[in-house]
Parts: sequence; C-alpha cells; structure tokens
Amino acid sequence: MTYSSPDHNQSLVELDIPLERDIFLRTLIRELAGTLENVVGLEEASGFISVVGQSMGRAIDHHYKSALQLSRLSRSQVAQVLVDLKRRINGDFYVIEEDDEKIVFGNRVCPFGDQVLNRPSMCMMTSNVFGSIAADNLGYAKVELQETIAQGHSGCRVVVYLQQTEDAEDAEGREYFGI
Repeated sequence: MTYSSPDHNQSLVELDIPLERDIFLRTLIRELAGTLENVVGLEEASGFISVVGQSMGRAIDHHYKSALQLSRLSRSQVAQVLVDLKRRINGDFYVIEEDDEKIVFGNRVCPFGDQVLNRPSMCMMTSNVFGSIAADNLGYAKVELQETIAQGHSGCRVVVYLQQTEDAEDAEGREYFGI
C-alpha cells in the first residue's frame, strides 16, 4: 500500500490546525464530562467529577500551605489562594464580598474556555476545589454555584459559605467539612 505525502510546499507543522496541549486537555475533559452526563446523568457525572476536584483541592491546598510555610490558612488567605489558583490556570476570579459568614466570588473567564459551555458537571471542579480548601482550613464550607458560564451566563458567581447559617442552609450547593 502506498501513501501519498503532503504537498511538498507545505509541511504538516505549518498547517493551521487548532491542536495543542491545552486545547487537547480541555477538550478531553469536556468529552469525558459529556460522556458521563449522557451515560449516568448530570447528578452522577457531577459526583464523579467532585471526587477528582476534592483530591485536586487537597493537593493544591498542600502546595500553597507548604509554599507559605503555614499549617492553616486564614479566611483572607483562603480567598486570596482561590483567586490565585484560578489565575494560574487562566481563570479570572475575583472577590466580590468577604465576611465571617461567606466569600462571594465573581469570574469573567473560565479556565476551560468555551469547552465548558453546556457541560455544567465541569463546574464541580470549582465547587470541590474551593470547598475542600475552605473547609480544610476553616472547618466548614458550602459552595453554591449561583451563575456559571457553563449554563450560559456571561460570568460566574460562586458563594462559599463558611458557617452553617440560615442563608447557607437555604442555598443550593454542596457541603464540605474539614479534615
């Protein structure tokens, strides 16, 4: 069998193909999330992704505490770490409001880019990373994803409740408890 080679005037390296590591990995995660959502449903897919997010959250928390040479982060440090970790992966999170009961984050850019559109289970990465870091340092967290880019909003609004208040009880979200 003979294979024809590409045009000698253009090498494969020069072809305009939207493929590089970052795009490949974001697409891989999107397709895995979509397959899970289609096979087991949105709730179960979110659960599977939550397990991964929680493990990643604990690892990221460890890296920050080691680098800062701290055994525990304060509320203000937790807020700063959550913004910084998203910045490092090309998100654009910022603190809207912060007090003893909650931290409210906004976000203008999803680290998954347009791969997150119509894949709400992928938002469980944010929920679990935020929830596990907050709870491991402050004892408790409940994360409510009020608005997400995945659901078609122009940005995200994520509330991390730090105490079991009436507002936290009424919120739709996942609870996390410190270890």
